[in-house]
Amino acid sequence: MMHPDTEIQFVSEQVGVGVFATKLIPKGTIVWIKDDLDLMLTEEFIESLGDLQKADIYKYAYVESDGIYVLHWDHAKYMNHSFNPNCVDTAYNFQLAAKDILPGEQITCDYGALGLIEEFECIPEEGTTRTKVTANDYLIYYKDWDAIARETFKYFHAVEQPLKYLIANEYVDKVNAVANGETPMDSILTLFIDKIERM
Repeated sequence: MMHPDTEIQFVSEQVGVGVFATKLIPKGTIVWIKDDLDLMLTEEFIESLGDLQKADIYKYAYVESDGIYVLHWDHAKYMNHSFNPNCVDTAYNFQLAAKDILPGEQITCDYGALGLIEEFECIPEEGTTRTKVTANDYLIYYKDWDAIARETFKYFHAVEQPLKYLIANEYVDKVNAVANGETPMDSILTLFIDKIERM
Protein backbone atom coordinates (compact mmCIF):
# COMPACT_ATOMS: atom_id res chain seq x y z
CA MET A 1 0.00 0.00 0.00
CA MET A 2 1.23 3.47 -0.89
CA HIS A 3 1.40 6.34 1.57
CA PRO A 4 -1.95 8.18 1.60
CA ASP A 5 -0.35 11.48 0.55
CA THR A 6 0.39 10.25 -2.97
CA GLU A 7 -1.32 10.25 -6.35
CA ILE A 8 -0.77 9.14 -9.94
CA GLN A 9 0.43 11.77 -12.41
CA PHE A 10 1.59 11.74 -16.02
CA VAL A 11 5.39 11.81 -16.33
CA SER A 12 6.17 11.69 -20.04
CA GLU A 13 5.35 9.83 -23.24
CA GLN A 14 8.44 7.66 -22.70
CA VAL A 15 7.75 6.82 -19.06
CA GLY A 16 3.96 7.01 -18.84
CA VAL A 17 2.62 7.67 -15.33
CA GLY A 18 4.25 7.68 -11.92
CA VAL A 19 3.47 8.17 -8.25
CA PHE A 20 3.88 11.66 -6.78
CA ALA A 21 3.75 13.13 -3.28
CA THR A 22 0.81 15.46 -2.61
CA LYS A 23 2.26 16.63 0.73
CA LEU A 24 5.66 16.57 2.38
CA ILE A 25 6.68 12.98 3.21
CA PRO A 26 9.56 13.28 5.70
CA LYS A 27 12.69 11.17 5.67
CA GLY A 28 12.14 7.92 7.58
CA THR A 29 8.45 7.59 6.67
CA ILE A 30 7.10 4.31 5.37
CA VAL A 31 6.18 5.19 1.78
CA TRP A 32 5.14 1.73 0.62
CA ILE A 33 4.37 -1.46 2.52
CA LYS A 34 3.29 -4.90 1.38
CA ASP A 35 -0.14 -5.72 2.73
CA ASP A 36 -2.79 -8.44 2.65
CA LEU A 37 -4.54 -6.96 -0.38
CA ASP A 38 -1.52 -7.41 -2.65
CA LEU A 39 -2.05 -10.34 -5.01
CA MET A 40 0.33 -13.29 -4.66
CA LEU A 41 0.42 -15.18 -7.95
CA THR A 42 2.25 -18.26 -9.15
CA GLU A 43 3.73 -18.33 -12.63
CA GLU A 44 1.55 -21.35 -13.40
CA PHE A 45 -1.57 -19.33 -12.61
CA ILE A 46 -0.37 -16.33 -14.60
CA GLU A 47 0.35 -18.52 -17.63
CA SER A 48 -3.23 -19.84 -17.49
CA LEU A 49 -4.60 -16.33 -18.10
CA GLY A 50 -5.27 -14.48 -21.33
CA ASP A 51 -2.52 -12.61 -23.13
CA LEU A 52 -3.67 -9.15 -22.02
CA GLN A 53 -3.85 -10.20 -18.36
CA LYS A 54 -0.44 -11.87 -18.54
CA ALA A 55 1.14 -8.81 -20.15
CA ASP A 56 -0.13 -6.49 -17.42
CA ILE A 57 0.96 -8.81 -14.60
CA TYR A 58 4.45 -9.31 -16.00
CA LYS A 59 4.74 -5.53 -16.54
CA TYR A 60 3.61 -4.45 -13.08
CA ALA A 61 4.38 -7.36 -10.73
CA TYR A 62 7.69 -8.16 -9.09
CA VAL A 63 9.01 -11.62 -8.23
CA GLU A 64 9.96 -12.62 -4.70
CA SER A 65 12.89 -14.97 -4.08
CA ASP A 66 10.51 -17.94 -3.81
CA GLY A 67 9.24 -17.32 -7.35
CA ILE A 68 5.88 -15.82 -6.33
CA TYR A 69 4.76 -12.76 -8.28
CA VAL A 70 3.41 -9.85 -6.23
CA LEU A 71 0.92 -7.52 -7.93
CA HIS A 72 0.07 -4.40 -5.95
CA TRP A 73 -3.63 -3.70 -5.53
CA ASP A 74 -3.25 0.11 -5.46
CA HIS A 75 -1.18 2.68 -7.34
CA ALA A 76 2.07 1.33 -5.88
CA LYS A 77 2.46 -0.62 -9.12
CA TYR A 78 3.12 2.68 -10.91
CA MET A 79 6.17 3.60 -8.83
CA ASN A 80 9.02 4.17 -11.26
CA HIS A 81 12.66 3.19 -11.13
CA SER A 82 15.56 5.53 -10.47
CA PHE A 83 19.27 4.97 -9.86
CA ASN A 84 19.00 7.96 -7.50
CA PRO A 85 15.76 7.01 -5.75
CA ASN A 86 14.13 8.87 -2.88
CA CYS A 87 12.97 5.59 -1.29
CA VAL A 88 15.01 2.70 0.04
CA ASP A 89 14.00 -0.93 0.43
CA THR A 90 14.24 -2.77 3.74
CA ALA A 91 14.21 -6.43 4.70
CA TYR A 92 10.82 -5.89 6.39
CA ASN A 93 8.55 -5.64 3.33
CA PHE A 94 8.37 -1.86 3.28
CA GLN A 95 10.22 1.08 1.75
CA LEU A 96 11.24 4.21 3.61
CA ALA A 97 11.63 7.77 2.38
CA ALA A 98 15.41 8.09 2.13
CA LYS A 99 15.09 11.89 2.11
CA ASP A 100 12.36 14.45 2.57
CA ILE A 101 10.05 13.98 -0.41
CA LEU A 102 8.52 17.31 -1.36
CA PRO A 103 4.98 17.94 -2.59
CA GLY A 104 4.86 17.37 -6.35
CA GLU A 105 8.00 15.20 -6.32
CA GLN A 106 7.90 11.82 -8.04
CA ILE A 107 8.41 8.86 -5.69
CA THR A 108 10.99 6.39 -6.99
CA CYS A 109 12.81 3.23 -5.97
CA ASP A 110 15.72 1.22 -7.35
CA TYR A 111 14.30 -1.75 -9.25
CA GLY A 112 17.63 -3.50 -8.75
CA ALA A 113 16.58 -4.19 -5.15
CA LEU A 114 13.67 -6.26 -6.47
CA GLY A 115 15.94 -8.95 -7.90
CA LEU A 116 14.25 -8.81 -11.28
CA ILE A 117 14.59 -11.76 -13.63
CA GLU A 118 15.08 -9.76 -16.82
CA GLU A 119 17.61 -7.00 -17.37
CA PHE A 120 16.55 -3.73 -18.95
CA GLU A 121 18.14 -0.52 -20.17
CA CYS A 122 17.16 2.67 -18.32
CA ILE A 123 16.74 6.32 -19.17
CA PRO A 124 20.12 8.03 -18.56
CA GLU A 125 20.37 9.83 -15.21
CA GLU A 126 22.83 12.38 -13.89
CA GLY A 127 25.02 11.35 -10.99
CA THR A 128 25.35 7.67 -11.86
CA THR A 129 27.26 5.45 -14.25
CA ARG A 130 24.60 2.74 -14.11
CA THR A 131 22.65 2.36 -17.34
CA LYS A 132 20.70 -0.85 -16.81
CA VAL A 133 18.98 -2.84 -14.10
CA THR A 134 20.41 -6.36 -13.95
CA ALA A 135 19.25 -9.57 -12.34
CA ASN A 136 22.22 -9.50 -9.96
CA ASP A 137 22.14 -5.85 -8.83
CA TYR A 138 21.17 -6.95 -5.32
CA LEU A 139 24.53 -8.76 -5.02
CA ILE A 140 26.47 -5.68 -6.11
CA TYR A 141 24.66 -2.80 -4.41
CA TYR A 142 23.16 -4.28 -1.23
CA LYS A 143 25.80 -2.68 1.01
CA ASP A 144 24.99 0.76 -0.41
CA TRP A 145 21.23 0.20 0.05
CA ASP A 146 21.78 -1.11 3.58
CA ALA A 147 23.82 1.96 4.52
CA ILE A 148 21.04 4.26 3.28
CA ALA A 149 18.39 2.22 5.13
CA ARG A 150 20.39 2.26 8.40
CA GLU A 151 20.68 6.04 8.23
CA THR A 152 17.01 6.41 7.33
CA PHE A 153 15.84 4.22 10.24
CA LYS A 154 17.21 6.84 12.65
CA TYR A 155 14.21 9.03 11.73
CA PHE A 156 11.58 6.28 11.94
CA HIS A 157 10.15 7.21 15.36
CA ALA A 158 10.52 10.95 14.79
CA VAL A 159 7.97 11.16 11.96
CA GLU A 160 4.31 10.35 11.53
CA GLN A 161 3.81 6.78 10.28
CA PRO A 162 0.29 6.31 8.84
CA LEU A 163 1.25 2.89 7.43
CA LYS A 164 2.99 1.54 10.53
CA TYR A 165 -0.06 -0.50 11.53
CA LEU A 166 0.50 -2.64 8.40
CA ILE A 167 3.93 -3.89 9.45
CA ALA A 168 3.72 -7.69 9.51
CA ASN A 169 3.54 -9.14 13.02
CA GLU A 170 6.76 -11.07 12.43
CA TYR A 171 8.64 -7.79 11.93
CA VAL A 172 7.09 -5.40 14.47
CA ASP A 173 9.45 -6.04 17.38
CA LYS A 174 12.52 -6.13 15.13
CA VAL A 175 11.59 -2.90 13.34
CA ASN A 176 11.07 -1.08 16.64
CA ALA A 177 14.36 -2.41 18.00
CA VAL A 178 16.22 -1.34 14.85
CA ALA A 179 14.62 2.12 14.94
CA ASN A 180 15.56 2.43 18.64
CA GLY A 181 19.17 1.48 17.88
CA GLU A 182 18.87 -1.62 20.08
CA THR A 183 19.64 -4.22 17.41
CA PRO A 184 21.36 -4.29 14.01
CA MET A 185 19.21 -3.95 10.91
CA ASP A 186 18.81 -7.03 8.72
CA SER A 187 20.44 -6.64 5.32
CA ILE A 188 18.26 -6.40 2.21
CA LEU A 189 20.33 -9.36 1.04
CA THR A 190 18.44 -11.62 3.45
CA LEU A 191 15.43 -11.37 1.11
CA PHE A 192 17.45 -13.21 -1.55
CA ILE A 193 18.86 -16.10 0.49
CA ASP A 194 16.73 -18.67 -1.36
CA LYS A 195 17.80 -17.23 -4.70
CA ILE A 196 21.48 -17.17 -3.71
CA GLU A 197 21.34 -20.80 -2.52
CA ARG A 198 19.92 -21.86 -5.90
CA MET A 199 22.81 -20.20 -7.77
